[in-house]
Amino acid sequence: MSIKSACIATLAVIAGAFVGGLVNMGLIVAGAMLLPPPPGVDVNDIASIEAHVAEYSVVQLLAPFVAHALGTFVGALVAGLVVPRSRLGVALAIGLLYLMGGIMAVSMIPSAPLWFDALDLVVAYLPMALLGARLAARLRP
Repeated sequence: MSIKSACIATLAVIAGAFVGGLVNMGLIVAGAMLLPPPPGVDVNDIASIEAHVAEYSVVQLLAPFVAHALGTFVGALVAGLVVPRSRLGVALAIGLLYLMGGIMAVSMIPSAPLWFDALDLVVAYLPMALLGARLAARLRP
């Protein structure tokens, strides 16, 4: 890989991570507005979320899953559209980056339901990154 290709790939990952992060946070905020957290939860305090996670409904828990999945998908898509080749590589870099964040979140909220942790870690990151790469390849052959 040439220096130019490496720079483009790095910029693609940065752009994808930024745009995917915007999508993720936008959906988290929208989800909290449409499906407010249980009474007494401060969504800006991880300890408060941890203390009340058992009070969340399935639908309230699915909102962050959707945000994580779509943020990863859009981030991988953007990264894949920026590079002329190696779409899978930059998309997987986005997926791995967000997977690390997901693992950190799971470790910070250990009382979350196991089904949610499994769904989030198994489906929201690497599979969505692969789908983003595939769509990028179709949009920019």
